[in-house]
Amino acid sequence: MTVRFNKETFRGDYSFRNSPAAIRRFPFPFDRDEYMYSVNMEPHRAAGPDDSVFQRRFDVDEHYLSEMEDRAITLAGDAGRCQSLPHMRLAGWDLLELIMTSKAEDYPDLFQLTRDGDRWRWVNRPMGIDDSFTFLDDTTLPFGPMEYITRQTQGDFAVLDQREGNLWMDAGMVTSQADWSLDFDIGMNFFEWHAPVPRAAEMGIFQRALKFLLNVRQDSPARRLNWTMTVNPRLDTSPETYPEWGPEKRSLTVKNVGAKQFLRVELQSFWRLPRSNALAFPIRCYLCALEDIATVPKWGRRLHRVLRDLPEDLATYKGFAVNRPLIVEYLSQCDDGKPTSPGIYPD
Repeated sequence: MTVRFNKETFRGDYSFRNSPAAIRRFPFPFDRDEYMYSVNMEPHRAAGPDDSVFQRRFDVDEHYLSEMEDRAITLAGDAGRCQSLPHMRLAGWDLLELIMTSKAEDYPDLFQLTRDGDRWRWVNRPMGIDDSFTFLDDTTLPFGPMEYITRQTQGDFAVLDQREGNLWMDAGMVTSQADWSLDFDIGMNFFEWHAPVPRAAEMGIFQRALKFLLNVRQDSPARRLNWTMTVNPRLDTSPETYPEWGPEKRSLTVKNVGAKQFLRVELQSFWRLPRSNALAFPIRCYLCALEDIATVPKWGRRLHRVLRDLPEDLATYKGFAVNRPLIVEYLSQCDDGKPTSPGIYPD
């Protein structure tokens, strides 16, 4: 395949744009005209639907190079966005192997991995990287193994240690999160880092999700979609940078809401790592402006109904309560009252 990479920004002048093809393959997260938390897990394997974000194990799209540039900017300003507790070293090598083998197999025109025993050569053509190193020898890479490969892979990564019947966030690369902090959550268990989420604990969602995740097996990854809302196409919406992006929530008007308000969707996947038995938790962020969503009639209708009817506490948690009237008014123009078909894909 051939990917044409955009030159764009996720801060400052916000020049990010989706091509028509990127809009059509956007992972719209609602399969019906209403929303409530659920344990919405399904198998995640290569060879998903053609031209979808599920087609390959680690999606590489037109935003790849610009997202990697944005990650480098964030890390240069805050090295704490990438952390790994000492016992997670082996899990970092596990993750490196998973991503390198997946990308080399799924995108042979973009990535190449050559292995001769523990001597490996990794070629990343889009980023101009050609490195040889010794597998499991940290001194042969410019960064630790987790940081090295996640500086070249879209999305955030939490690497979870499994012990005491729980999962612990003991390593991660997190530069495009939806208002949570790796620096705060590092070392927390599954229930502790999910504590701010309203309703889900009382509904038993987290207990069921943890039970499922503890039983994820090698070669049987799982996935789910999660969503929130953000003003402007900014990847780094962390608590640490709230003074930069928080005030932007007050910048919406009737005239600009379609261009400035974005649906932010996370493709979350879960991978059992073979040597460490850790669980890799990639969190790939996709952004789509309301005006682009409106070009798909099914999505425009459905998003209007979901956001209009969402309980207030969930609208607050999802980050758009202050702007809900503007958003719903804009999307009401897309809703002709017709029924919507099941599933997330365009008609």
